[in-house]
Amino acid sequence: MDYRVIKENDLFLLTDEKGNIPENHPYGLGLYTKDTRFLSKLDVRINGEELILLSSDAADNYMARILLTNPHQEKDGELILWRESVEVERKRFIYDDVLYETIKAKNYFPKRVQFELSVHTDVDFTDMFIVRGFQSGDVGTRTGQNIEGNSLTYHYKGSDSTERATLVSWDTEAKSVSENGDIAFEFDLKHGEEQEVTLMIAPRIGEAEWGTPAPRDEAMEKLKASYKDWEQKISKVETDYEPLQRLVDRGIGDLRVLLTDVGYGKFPVAGLPWFGVPFGRDSLIAALQMLAFSPEVAKGTLLTMANNQGQNVDPWRDEQPGKIMHEIRYGELAATNQIPFTPYYGTIDATPLFLMLLTEYIKWTGDLNLAQQLESNIDAALTWIDQYGDRDGDLFIEYHQESSKGIANQGWKDSGDSVVHRNGDYAKTPIALSEVQGYVYQAKMGIASVFEHLGKEEQAAGLRQQAQALKARFEEEFWMDDVNFYAIALDENKAQVGTITSNPGHLLMTGMLNEDRAGAVIDTLLSPKMFSGYGIRTMGEGEAGYNPMSYHDGSIWPHDNSMTLLGMSKLGRQQSANTVIEGLIRAGSFFEYDRLPELFCGYDQTIGKAVKYPVACSPQAWAAGTPLVFIQSMLGLFPDSFGKKILLAPKLLDQMNVLTVKNIQAGEGKLSLSVTRTHDSFDVKVLENTTGYELIIQ
Repeated sequence: MDYRVIKENDLFLLTDEKGNIPENHPYGLGLYTKDTRFLSKLDVRINGEELILLSSDAADNYMARILLTNPHQEKDGELILWRESVEVERKRFIYDDVLYETIKAKNYFPKRVQFELSVHTDVDFTDMFIVRGFQSGDVGTRTGQNIEGNSLTYHYKGSDSTERATLVSWDTEAKSVSENGDIAFEFDLKHGEEQEVTLMIAPRIGEAEWGTPAPRDEAMEKLKASYKDWEQKISKVETDYEPLQRLVDRGIGDLRVLLTDVGYGKFPVAGLPWFGVPFGRDSLIAALQMLAFSPEVAKGTLLTMANNQGQNVDPWRDEQPGKIMHEIRYGELAATNQIPFTPYYGTIDATPLFLMLLTEYIKWTGDLNLAQQLESNIDAALTWIDQYGDRDGDLFIEYHQESSKGIANQGWKDSGDSVVHRNGDYAKTPIALSEVQGYVYQAKMGIASVFEHLGKEEQAAGLRQQAQALKARFEEEFWMDDVNFYAIALDENKAQVGTITSNPGHLLMTGMLNEDRAGAVIDTLLSPKMFSGYGIRTMGEGEAGYNPMSYHDGSIWPHDNSMTLLGMSKLGRQQSANTVIEGLIRAGSFFEYDRLPELFCGYDQTIGKAVKYPVACSPQAWAAGTPLVFIQSMLGLFPDSFGKKILLAPKLLDQMNVLTVKNIQAGEGKLSLSVTRTHDSFDVKVLENTTGYELIIQ
């Protein structure tokens, strides 16, 4: 990862490894909130020259620490600064929508030194879609900047008539400040002496008054306290297998960074740097992955999605009543309707995933009150599936882009080349994806159980009948006898898109497949064609569209594997699941900070390493959630609040001897347990069970 990113709630900072934001950087570095760049230039210089990087550490999710030193400086034969005589440490974090950066200089030269440390800033207030090169459009103008005391403020008026501003302030008297963003500080240090200055950078949108930022140390303590609170609430994992422990710890930390609250409870945004906003599919799947660790996140996600549920028929936004959004944006282009992301609804799977997450959340918690609170949203989502999702009444839900600036392929593989026939032709819409039919089946069966417990027996029976009819029709239309596998999709002519892909792996968790065909799916996914040794590929090697370097046609996505793992574990195929888990753990060792990225290339493990995809998001929510699924899968852990029971069928990896998980939140309380290898079996010790559910060990 050749960039550094930190985030807290809705503000994130993206810099190079030195901690700088060079102007016009091709990766769009900057300080962002609400899809607007509120800092487009930031660098620190010593006597006007760039510093030299020593180390750049972002191991802590909430703070970055960067060490630099000075170059050798002489003028006309006279020494100004001996090389590497001054250590400069940059330490930054975000709290309460303020970026804090402390710059500390220490003198290691034997004598006293004097030098100028200068900070250079600028702000372009550019919409993120323009920064990324996706759009152009009518935008506003800079309206100047002003200096007042220890602060410099940049002003902008958008084409949406909204005032935006960035306040840069500092806690030490500056030697000089200019309106073009140059702030200089005089340092005079004896040997071993150090001196520091703290910058506080805050964005503002609208006419709200500037608040006074908390002092740096107080802000840091409050930030640490919020992390401590998170660590106390979330389930805790301890294992003797260090590679797995590191992945789980990193995933939990990354998910904390990615949590945001827009008024309805905490939920995970999709990923950094470019997807730090509510996403239907991504947020829902990440929350599903987190159920064994923090079901509260699922509740926040569901409430956030319900609040943005479609209300109208609006082709510009691919919106229909009851539809769950794909993505919402808050920048200038969205506010002036130059892009349709306010929100944009071009996703075929978010609506059934919304219903799936709700039912799984209730299975974990027994919280039927949430179902009652969301009753109208449930009804609207079910209506959307039947009336708008199923365009032609054939029981399958299909997608078709209506918006001129929308997304063509509207499943999770949303690149333009991701649904391809065996002969290499791209499928044309309307397209019915295999895994989405499974989501609908699982959603309807799950909501039927919820309705039964709410006294809505007639609606429950109707949903079960619809689900069974879908199951029968699916088997007729999607199964391919010649390859003993399911098609990825049906195209506009209801012809099978027969390319071998990972999509049918998601069907394993839905309950829609019979045992024989589920077994056939697993066998194909673990064959050399699909399994690289590091994970299950998105497309099979040798297919016409296969490309191990592609985004969706041969790459490996950890979250894609995690959905399959849940299914394997549900079906009792834990050894198959463990094979995939072991591959992904091996892959994780090749990425910075033991962090599974959004995706990586699908090359076979015989080349000796997992190959990174050049522009993968990291951290990414559903990649961070994947190691959490490893734990649930290895435990074979599936609660059922309707039956007041928890199923447990543990099978540890061959490299493991013990797995302890504490504070699993379910039902009325918590479950803590330890699984230990004993020869050829596993001993389960229940440390705590206040859930009110019977624990059934299989």
